[in-house]
Amino acid sequence: MCGIVGVLGDHEAAPILVEALKRLEYRGYDSAGIATVNDGRLDRRRAVGKLVNLSDLLVHEPLPGKAGIGHTRWATHGQPNTTNAHPHRSGPVAVVHNGIIENFKELRAELADHGISAETDTDTETVALLAAHYLKQGLSPRDAAEQTVARLEGAYALCFLFDGEPDLLIAARKGSPLAIGHGDGEMFVGSDAIALAPLTDRITYLDEGDIAFVTRAGVEIRDAKGMLANRQMRTIQLDTAAVDKAGHKHFMSKEIAEQPTVIGNALAYYLDGGNIDIPSDALDFEQVDRLTMVACGTAFYACLTAKYWFEQLARLPVEVDVASEFRYREPPISKGTVALFVSQSGETADTLAALRYCAEKADRIVSVVNVPESSIARESDLALPILAGAEIGVASTKAFTCQLTVLFLLALKAAKARGTLTDDQIAKHLADLQTMPGLIQQAMDLAGPIRSAARQLAEARDILFLGRGLMYPLAHEGALKLKEISYIHAEAYASGELKHGPIALIDKHVPVVVMAPRDALFEKTVSNMHEVMARNGKVLLVTDRQGADEAGDGAWKVLRMPPVSPTLAPILYAVPAQLLAYHTAIAKGTDVDQPRNLAKSVTVE
Repeated sequence: MCGIVGVLGDHEAAPILVEALKRLEYRGYDSAGIATVNDGRLDRRRAVGKLVNLSDLLVHEPLPGKAGIGHTRWATHGQPNTTNAHPHRSGPVAVVHNGIIENFKELRAELADHGISAETDTDTETVALLAAHYLKQGLSPRDAAEQTVARLEGAYALCFLFDGEPDLLIAARKGSPLAIGHGDGEMFVGSDAIALAPLTDRITYLDEGDIAFVTRAGVEIRDAKGMLANRQMRTIQLDTAAVDKAGHKHFMSKEIAEQPTVIGNALAYYLDGGNIDIPSDALDFEQVDRLTMVACGTAFYACLTAKYWFEQLARLPVEVDVASEFRYREPPISKGTVALFVSQSGETADTLAALRYCAEKADRIVSVVNVPESSIARESDLALPILAGAEIGVASTKAFTCQLTVLFLLALKAAKARGTLTDDQIAKHLADLQTMPGLIQQAMDLAGPIRSAARQLAEARDILFLGRGLMYPLAHEGALKLKEISYIHAEAYASGELKHGPIALIDKHVPVVVMAPRDALFEKTVSNMHEVMARNGKVLLVTDRQGADEAGDGAWKVLRMPPVSPTLAPILYAVPAQLLAYHTAIAKGTDVDQPRNLAKSVTVE
């Protein structure tokens, strides 16, 4: 969600902080600010809205100093205004924070007993007030930060900056990710390696409960028990060009276009000749009784799709849950269950909490992630990278299709281990999968007719998506994409459920997008489509050429896709779903890459 950056350097910190924050814009935010120490004096600047507003403020009110912290805020407690923007300050201490301090009201009441009152509506200000209170009692900055952190309940990534301390940053992590960057005579703190990529490629990720004392000479890390911790320094190979639009108007457009390449990269990584290179000793599907899959948002729909693959191809029972509900219903985890977690960022708070619920119960913990160094990856027995590269657009596109690709390969691996498919059948599926980059490239040729349809979809208030079988989860993904970036109300239904209630919504003002490749369920889907048209519904049919011929006339628009193996249709048909959302949002003039109220990585519950 929010973005944190900290700098102890040899150059003016303000421009470095602002540039690093720009690289975190994709997370979503509504205000931004920085604080520095100059000649021993702490000061800050904050602005509401885009980072350009902060940059303009700094032109008129410069903020010198070579030590500083910065933040992009996504509002949780309190309105997005300058008063509530980070960094928060109380006297000699400033702090930036990602997460939620759950006991801030109790702490605020305790501080009020000491005559200390809050000026903002935020939970974060309480952290600064508490640290300043300890400093006033004579504690050193280090001791004050430790005492403060010990009192906090909830999830947080914190970075403290102190008046009179130009060579000290104190960082703490519980629940929200935080990393330390190592330079030459310089040190950095970041909530995301992307922010630090132009500054250093040497990163140390803090573990749960760690507190780090950072100076230009290096970092001392203490674990949750106060013991010295030796955390591994990793060299991160992160392409700094990944946050460049490469000639596209939006990151989302760029990332849709990258799908043939990144899926090809994933196939090259996992396929060794005719073999799927996933270690059997790390995950023996022959011994697995049940697969429990947990995720949020788009990743949840990837799991719903994979449920069909695991059950149909590998005959393995699968349970799929949204992470935010999973642990609260306290599901029993039987012996022989593999728990599989899917997350683009690898830091999704609900998914990480669900993983920890399963850690002592499931036989194995497996994750499918885009960030191999993420918390979810590090806490898994087996982490499978999707190799999508940095995804900047808030609405997931290439990460979704890469998740599907890896999950399909995992389902084939399970089928082989369980003997439910022959070697020839697996070889045929793999051959079909290897045609996917080329098919996706063909599907992108539909951008023209999709753009034309999107201009009319942009005028709708409600849009329905229908699908059967493997197209049912994809219908949900299509509706989610449209909601996320166009702000049009969209819902998805299994086509067969239409007559059980949703058909009441159909009239000439409600467009209906029907996802229907020519598969075994096609005729049933077309029957449902005709029920819509009989009630003056405006149908946009997404099918292949054979399906378009067999469906007959009556549809408002028909998008003709290249033919594809029905088993793999969700990967291919994700492309028109993404393009429909993208061009509808363009027609409405919304912020495609940073839609309102949304954040890329949801690191709080």
